Amino acid sequence: MNVVFISPHFPLYFHNFCSQLKIRGVNVLGIGDASYQEISKETKDSLSEYYRVGSLENYDEVYKAVAYFISKYGRIDFIESQNEYWLETDARLRSDFNVNSGTKFEDLAVMKYKSKMKAVYQSVGLNVARYCLIDTFDNAIAFVEKVGYPVVVKPDNGVGATSTYKLNNQHELEYFFATKDDRVYIMEEYVNGHVETYDGITDSKKNVLIANSTIMLNSIMDNVNEHCDTAFQNRIVAGTDIEEVGQKVVKAFDTRSRFFHFEFFRLDADKEGLGKKGDLVGLEVNMRAPGAYMPDMINFSYDSDVYTVWADMVIYDKCYLDLKQQYLVAYIGRRDGFGYLHDNDQLRNQFKNDIVLDVDVPEVLSAAMGNHVFMVRSDNQEYLDYMIDEFLRRSDGSNWR
Repeated sequence: MNVVFISPHFPLYFHNFCSQLKIRGVNVLGIGDASYQEISKETKDSLSEYYRVGSLENYDEVYKAVAYFISKYGRIDFIESQNEYWLETDARLRSDFNVNSGTKFEDLAVMKYKSKMKAVYQSVGLNVARYCLIDTFDNAIAFVEKVGYPVVVKPDNGVGATSTYKLNNQHELEYFFATKDDRVYIMEEYVNGHVETYDGITDSKKNVLIANSTIMLNSIMDNVNEHCDTAFQNRIVAGTDIEEVGQKVVKAFDTRSRFFHFEFFRLDADKEGLGKKGDLVGLEVNMRAPGAYMPDMINFSYDSDVYTVWADMVIYDKCYLDLKQQYLVAYIGRRDGFGYLHDNDQLRNQFKNDIVLDVDVPEVLSAAMGNHVFMVRSDNQEYLDYMIDEFLRRSDGSNWR
């Protein structure tokens, strides 16, 4: 079996996807824009061969790399990146080389454009925030007159929380139009709610092999724009409403043989046209593994290995592990320069039996993730809440929230 993996060296932990394939006898063929000397030993060891291109943005170069691999190894069975930024490249390559194990370019729009995702969410009975595509200032004003401030603007085809803003008044709207780039932006009514996710892996028939749900304790948009702390935790997903809704969404999108990452709002207050407090509202869909070390969050929750689940799905279209979700896990991102009550070493000493991940974050990812990440786990919700508050407690003793 031949699997092409785009950008196996970044983010740094992506070598885990490749290594579990390679140890099962798969030819794992990496394409990246870093020199071979620059990539980690773990990445090198996880690949059968690495092809360097001058830029992954240059499709012709990437196309030639895949053609080279075909000439040497034969037909390609899978093309993946697990990175939202390269999903369009993945899909074009599948179309151009007739790789049928994932979404092709001609079917990608509904999974790339936020405006098109909404119709699919609505098809399974979920409400979505009202929106418009803003091409002129007058259109934006007309939409605001209908829904009121605040509104949220973001690229219709964008990655993560990059270039996502909450606009509170006309002055901020005018500044946005004066400074925005040429991309098409979507404007949505503001939803008073918090983000919850449904994440997992499917087989070729869209059966969910493993799943998790994460509750964002603050806004990723605010993390990026206001340089806040970052914290979220998971839940035991079996039997929850988000599992029930999430499985319907899995069937509605092209989730064959892949990781998925669906985002919902959980309403914090009644909202006319959207629902009652506690209802779920469709937000966005990402056809890749959840970011920010969230695959490891699934590992620690199940006390298992999600990369093995993914590799077995790719090769055998099955999951051979006996999976049982056992633990609650929290992701805690601390910022350099913040006045925390406890330094990192104090936390390590106090919570050494509870910390399952302790890692610095590359600067390019720190806007959303924090500069240093601790991941902790427990089978007790009250104790997990206590740890989150202690890791982020301010030097004056005040709570971070």
